[in-house]
Amino acid sequence: MTYSTLQLEQIEKMAALYMTITDMAVILEIPTEKLRWDISQKDTDVSKAYHKGKASLKLALRTQETMLAKVGSPLALENCRKNLLDMEDDE
Repeated sequence: MTYSTLQLEQIEKMAALYMTITDMAVILEIPTEKLRWDISQKDTDVSKAYHKGKASLKLALRTQETMLAKVGSPLALENCRKNLLDMEDDE
């Protein structure tokens, strides 16, 4: 399926709010399984928009968590340690 620029922007914004693919499909009036399939195809614009949206919120949350770790939050420190290990595993 070909998605308009507006639809791609909406998908990216909704993914950045961790909305489900089912909810996105309802809002965009697209069959859920079609949207899910298109997102699963890594080389599509819709997949890129979806994953970019998810990653953008992850970046914001990790930024916040790092700031909390720097001021001594035990949970934030532990999460940052886990994030670092995940990062190193991915290298």
